[in-house]
Parts: sequence; C-alpha cells; structure tokens
Amino acid sequence: MNVTTLPASRQRKAQQGAPRSGGRTTGRVAEQDQQQRRDYLIDGATALAPQHETTKAGAAPERHASDTKQASPRLRVAPPAPVSAPRAPFVALVLVLVLSGVVGILVLNTRIAENAFKLDALKTRQDNLDRDEERLRSDLANKESPVTLASRAKQLGLVPSRTPAFLVLPDGTKLEMPGPSK
Repeated sequence: MNVTTLPASRQRKAQQGAPRSGGRTTGRVAEQDQQQRRDYLIDGATALAPQHETTKAGAAPERHASDTKQASPRLRVAPPAPVSAPRAPFVALVLVLVLSGVVGILVLNTRIAENAFKLDALKTRQDNLDRDEERLRSDLANKESPVTLASRAKQLGLVPSRTPAFLVLPDGTKLEMPGPSK
C-alpha cells in the first residue's frame, strides 16, 4: 500500500483553515467577496451603478493605479429585469370562468327542477292508470264468473240443457253436443 504524507508545514496549514473535503475556507471566501465588492460594486446579487468621481472645476480627477489599466467602466452583472405580468387579462379570464360556472350551475339546477315536475306528473298519471287497470280487471273477472254468466243468460231467455246430444262421425268418434231444452 502506497501512502504519501505531506510535509509538516503543509499539514499544519491544511489542518488550520481548510476543511477535510478540500473546499474553500471561510477566510478566503470573505476576502474574495470583499475584493469582488470593491471591483464590481455589488450589493448581494444586485449590481450597483458605477460611482463617478466628481472633481472641482479645472482639477484633474484622482486616478488609482487600477484606473490606468482600464479607461472604461468595469463590466458588472446587470440586475434582473422586473417581471410584471399583465393582470387585466388574467382577472378577466378568472371572472369569465367564475361567471360561466355560476350560469352553468343555475341552468343545470333549473333543468333538474323542470325534470322533477315532469317526473311527478308522470308518476301521478301512472298511479291513475294503474287504478283504472285494476278496476277494469276486477270488472272483467266479475263478468266472467259462472254466477254472473248464469244470471245474465236467464235475463236473455236462455235455459240450461238437460241431456246432451251425441254425434257419431264417419270415422267413429263421438262428439257431445248440448241438446235442445224442453
């Protein structure tokens, strides 16, 4: 197994500020952040407008050593454009949806109420028809009873047959027929 070790001075530096993952230390990040603020004039994530030095009339502006390298202002991150969505179309869309929903529910409830009245009328009519059918069945059963038939026959002048008549057919079968009454 191959193991390499750092010299003692490097080990101490590594143990003092750097985390074991090998990432940046907080001290170095703070120094870089301050340097960036000085160079690019930022406040958080927002770039600031460059500050122009004002001079007295006739006097030359003071120049730093870094200004001689670069005559134009430094490049910097522009602030994000404000996002403003138009609100009127959205509000109109929501109002149209709400109003159409209310009108739809109103129409639906009206149709349901109309159908309920129609259903009630049809049930009433069905009950009346059922009663009429039952009455007619009862009348028919009463008129078909033997007692009612005999009394009706007497009213019409019919009399009961006493002896039946028999007919003999050529093939030899006998048919029973009622005979004339006396």
